[in-house]
Amino acid sequence: MEIRIEKNVMVPMRDGIKLATDVYRPAEEGRVPVLLMRLPYSKESQIWSGWFGDVQPYVQAGYAVVIQDVRGRFASEGTFVPYEHEAADSVDTIAWTAAQSWSTGRVGMVGGSYLGAIQWLAAAEQPPALRAIAPAIIGGDPYDQFYQGGALQFGKALNWILSALTFSELPARIRRGEATMQDLEAVVQAITDIDALYQHLPLNDLPLLQKLAPFHFKDLEHPDYDEYWQQKFYKDAYERITIPALNIGGWFDLYLNKTIANYQRMKRRGGSSNARQQQLIIGPWSHMNTSGNFPERDFGPLASVAASGLTQAQIRWFDRWLKESDSSQEKPVKLFVMGINQWREEEDWPLPDTQYRPYYLHSAGRANTANGNGTLSLEQPGEEPEDVYLYDPRYPVPTVGGATLMPGGQANVGPRDQRSVERRDDVLCYTTAPLERLVEVTGPIQLHLSISSSARDTDFTAKLIDVYPDGRSELTSDGILRVRYRESLARPVLMQPGEVYQLCLDLQATSNVFLVGHRIRLEISSSNFPRFDRNTNTGGTIATEGEQNLVQAVNRVYHDSTRPSHLLLPIIER
Repeated sequence: MEIRIEKNVMVPMRDGIKLATDVYRPAEEGRVPVLLMRLPYSKESQIWSGWFGDVQPYVQAGYAVVIQDVRGRFASEGTFVPYEHEAADSVDTIAWTAAQSWSTGRVGMVGGSYLGAIQWLAAAEQPPALRAIAPAIIGGDPYDQFYQGGALQFGKALNWILSALTFSELPARIRRGEATMQDLEAVVQAITDIDALYQHLPLNDLPLLQKLAPFHFKDLEHPDYDEYWQQKFYKDAYERITIPALNIGGWFDLYLNKTIANYQRMKRRGGSSNARQQQLIIGPWSHMNTSGNFPERDFGPLASVAASGLTQAQIRWFDRWLKESDSSQEKPVKLFVMGINQWREEEDWPLPDTQYRPYYLHSAGRANTANGNGTLSLEQPGEEPEDVYLYDPRYPVPTVGGATLMPGGQANVGPRDQRSVERRDDVLCYTTAPLERLVEVTGPIQLHLSISSSARDTDFTAKLIDVYPDGRSELTSDGILRVRYRESLARPVLMQPGEVYQLCLDLQATSNVFLVGHRIRLEISSSNFPRFDRNTNTGGTIATEGEQNLVQAVNRVYHDSTRPSHLLLPIIER
């Protein structure tokens, strides 16, 4: 099929700013529905293609594909402030696409990460031409893009600012006189020596970023989920949204739980019967890795986005809602089950036959390191001593894999071997006996902990680990909670040193079959750096505190008959 291409069409917004837009559509005469993608990463790049694929299959399927640089980025006019103009600019762009002579007036939106967040913001505005969306690897609320469990997603924040936003557009800013070659050299140096930037304190004292990305420091000023964040996303957004969404996520994506939450909340609270017809696809992918092949683990030939048929799934989705061609018999949920490396379709999430089973923590008071005496079992604890470790923010537990997105971090993402960190005395390990039968864990994972600390505030981190017979300790999922946010992300409450508190840590979700001879392990500590910023343990404003403010914390985990700390696993038995 011949494709007609129009480059850099300047689409006017309501305030007169014009946004650069490319149009790809069938050359034949006639009206077609539109798939819109709006991004801050340059429409000339291929950064968007991982979660969408090539333009050609969509045009061949009878769609016009419209790709636009958002306000203030690359060829578009205006000033870029993350999320500030995306809702209104999306509404105006949707209206423009719907009014074109080659358009049927029915529009869908596509794309992952920031591109997915734009879709949720646009849908909440209820533009009449927007009929369906397909957001990938993202939540709806901008707060979720920067904080998890109250902790700053530090590595991601620097990666996004330095690599995705600043470095990529600096040449254009230099040509416009908005930056200098010295700025470019400084950014290159910062990326090259990223460890120095990670270690720099306080977090709000980075002159280079203050010049090139001042919006980052406004985000640092608001670690609580306060009005600053709440005004960026409607409080009743799900009720306002009246169109369906195809939600796409990865088991090692840092926004996995937000992707799942969007699916669940829309099914319950969507503003129309169509809106409540959600779909969910989750593969063995990270934020930037769609191959299913990681440095220390290959999930096989069926694992990639291409092998999963994601492009075809999106075409079928939009055929249903933009062409009213619903011949699909697909179930609403499609998952890749790790361990057995198979795709499976399900009726809902969580799976209707899920059994939530508590695995209790045990030890003789020395669960420190993988060689300690910590165990994990279905047996409830009796009278057992607590486990104790020292968290020193000067020597945090380093990030090894997981749902990361850090500068130069593609080698440090996904199911990495954790043995290097399990040698540390500030890491508690609780491990089952070798499994005598398969154990499938598919669903949301929670850790219920009884803890105390010598500090007014500290963090607790946790990891679910698949231990192989040869000792390899493979990360499956993980989470964090900044204890001041144990009651609410909006209303922090500090601890009284020495008092015992009950915590619930969200370890995201997974679908993994633990094979015979493997063991299930739980890791607990108080840092995962630089994926998350270090808690200074003072109870103060972390972003403003320097080296001199860092305080050690003696942290305790209780697991006895009155305080039965346990890992709650979603077990599937079929």
